[in-house]
Amino acid sequence: MSQWLPFEWIAAVRFLREGRMQTVFIILGITIGVGVIVFMSALLTGLQANFLNRVLTSSAQIQLLPPDQVARPLRDADIEDAIVQRPAQRVVSIDQWPKIAARMATLPDIAMVSPTMSGSALAVRGDASRAISISGIEPESYFRIVRIPDYLVAGNARLASDEIIIGTELAKDLGASLGDKLNIETANGTTIVLRITGLFDLGNKGANERNAYIALRTAQSLLGRIGAVTTIELTVHDIYAAETLAQQIAASNPVRADSWIKTNAQFFTAVNAQQTSNTLIRVFVALSVAFGIAAVLVVSVIQRSKDIGILRAMGTTRGQILRIFLIQGGLLGLAGAVIGAAVGVGGLYWWHAAVRQVDGSELFPLILQRELFIVTLILAPLTGLLSAMAPALRAARLDPVAAIRG
Repeated sequence: MSQWLPFEWIAAVRFLREGRMQTVFIILGITIGVGVIVFMSALLTGLQANFLNRVLTSSAQIQLLPPDQVARPLRDADIEDAIVQRPAQRVVSIDQWPKIAARMATLPDIAMVSPTMSGSALAVRGDASRAISISGIEPESYFRIVRIPDYLVAGNARLASDEIIIGTELAKDLGASLGDKLNIETANGTTIVLRITGLFDLGNKGANERNAYIALRTAQSLLGRIGAVTTIELTVHDIYAAETLAQQIAASNPVRADSWIKTNAQFFTAVNAQQTSNTLIRVFVALSVAFGIAAVLVVSVIQRSKDIGILRAMGTTRGQILRIFLIQGGLLGLAGAVIGAAVGVGGLYWWHAAVRQVDGSELFPLILQRELFIVTLILAPLTGLLSAMAPALRAARLDPVAAIRG
């Protein structure tokens, strides 16, 4: 097969074979570098996907709320130094919420709309009582935004007017189980008896102790706000555009709009820091690989000065000498990329199987993006070519007579 290869390829492969130890060490260095990049990139992608799945299936992506109540001083010229106190934030409904909800449903960026009624109450069973936060919902639309059925550990997600779904911690605190009845009392003195039809586990002890879901009309009656809602829950097609869309909605409607990006700002700060660290590690690893390739090829040029001089004396052009060393750099980068990608994937599979959460479930989903491997297989040989440029130019500029004399 070698007789059909161009001269430059034959010479490049022969040089690499003659310097086996140098070739093995530089391929090993590239393998480690590429393996680290593939492992870290896939690991970070999996961790982010795991968090996003948790956030986006346990809360709305945009929440529309009533505007804050603001106290204003009386406009009386005889009153000086008036003290204005912030009013108590009562259960306040969204003004003209059906029109706003209908308007949201027509927006092309909105995927799902669901009105809810939220408030505080007291859950009582026998001598036990716990303060809870009740959410009155329409299950058909709400469960497509907040995937409560996915977090059920017992029962089902059915919600009739006399039924309630509670968290596992709340059930434990009250000594309750499926089918048991709870007395729900509100601050306005209203009491209702509801039967437990489902138990959920959101992976958050506070939410499992506090949250409870009932039918929307039941919540409106219980909280004394017939026909009212306190929030409108939204999902969007582009989750990363949620904050921009929330600001646009708040500017054109008499509501406050909180996006999941705003409410999880600390997470995004941490993610940005991780991505920055990951990028810096990639850059420094790539630079170390590049300098390693360049160093090996410079040594190769020095060691093979006489060979290069003889080749030049036999009629080999400067361009051919240049291509010989560029091909060496590209082959080193390609070999290291292929082996490194395999090592990175193998390490990722091992880490995914070895590291588990307390309950035995996976710590992060295993996500292997095709784009990552395509970019790696392109950039690694390209890095090899660029690294080989300086020693290749040095080799091409050697004077054949001076090279032969040594």
